[in-house]
Amino acid sequence: MSNQLPCLRRPRRRDLLKFAAASLTLWVTKVGAGGTPITSILAVRVWPAADYTRVTLEYSQPIEFTSLLVKDPDRLVIDLEGVEFNSVLQSLPSKILDNDPYIKLIRAGRNRPGVVRLVIELKAEIKPQIFSLRPVGEYGHRLVLDLYPAQPIDPLMALLDKPGIAPAPAEPPLTVPEASGIKPEIKPEIKAAQNSNNPPALEVSRLITIMLDPGHGGEDPGAIGQGGSHEKNVTLAVAKRLKAKIDAVPNMRAVLTRDGDFFIPLNQRVEKARRIQADLFVSVHADAFVKPTARGSSVFVLSESGASSSAARWLAKKENDADLIGGVNIHAKDPYLARTLLDLSQTATNTDSLKLGQAVLGELRHINTLHKGQVEQAGFAVLKAPDIPSILIETAFISNPEEEKRLNDEDYQERMAAAILKGLRRYFAKTPPLAKSKLALLK
Repeated sequence: MSNQLPCLRRPRRRDLLKFAAASLTLWVTKVGAGGTPITSILAVRVWPAADYTRVTLEYSQPIEFTSLLVKDPDRLVIDLEGVEFNSVLQSLPSKILDNDPYIKLIRAGRNRPGVVRLVIELKAEIKPQIFSLRPVGEYGHRLVLDLYPAQPIDPLMALLDKPGIAPAPAEPPLTVPEASGIKPEIKPEIKAAQNSNNPPALEVSRLITIMLDPGHGGEDPGAIGQGGSHEKNVTLAVAKRLKAKIDAVPNMRAVLTRDGDFFIPLNQRVEKARRIQADLFVSVHADAFVKPTARGSSVFVLSESGASSSAARWLAKKENDADLIGGVNIHAKDPYLARTLLDLSQTATNTDSLKLGQAVLGELRHINTLHKGQVEQAGFAVLKAPDIPSILIETAFISNPEEEKRLNDEDYQERMAAAILKGLRRYFAKTPPLAKSKLALLK
């Protein structure tokens, strides 16, 4: 056998041309018109709700886009530059539900080389907010299309428009004379009832309104248990059961910040409570920790000076990051809310929040282990209404396999809702609601 290296043949001209053509084809598939890199759309999601409909496009790298509102008929047109028209975009029309309040249909197609056009046919006049988000958590780059009604929904009028709900016989009425700055004397028999297992019967001459806030939603799943349970689903289930129980009490009515699977920014949750002049704000969550052994229920109130524990500080940061996961337009901050956070009434509100938290925590101990024996404090953004007593309830640890099963159990959800209601009633027994504007009362 010869030890000489084989002679390398000089490539033929036609071979060079084939190689050049193959290279050019590969380059064209990765670069669009004008040298713009081609981006693949990884996922499309649609979150319809009465408040607004959100459409989210998730993709592998940043893109450029333009948008235009067109009249007669009403349409929103979005051009995505440097985007490949793939099967994910082809599936977009099928994601629009018939009952979507704002979108009739969506069409997607190639408009010109390297440009995909989305045409959204609308059912109503909208005021869109379109913004992009950088990768966070398990998400890549996202383009968010928030389609808000041109005339924003007034939560107070929506509450007034709802028909009355017949009281359930099992729930005695709340009956306390309306106060105008001076708390009425509580009768001896009511004081005795406060020490029993039965909820106190108090009379009020006006409607008590409670804002219930199911945590997370839509793009933000919240914590995810080992069994695949999403916190956003558990919180909504418990909040709906609690709302039904509150609505069954004469002179009490609950309003949900969200009644479906969609995301509400933290500041808008607080704003909704203030717009309906809520007496209380109750945010419902399911706790999570890095160790699956953590367990128990907790109640938190706002702390402006510092968290009551390192775990409370960690949890508050995690919950406050919901805006990053859920996706908030940072150019549409609410300056009115920012000013109200400086209100001097915050100190008095925090005192009442602590009383409310203690009343609810005292009832939760009857249905679940308490993670901590006292109400904890941390800087939760969602608790920052300056004039509404507010608490955040961690119903159980969804990261604990045993408690995850309980959170998905309808009986446990019912008992959790009943315990929270009993705690609310005990709070009002000691802290009767003050008078408020007649605009917030149901006729």
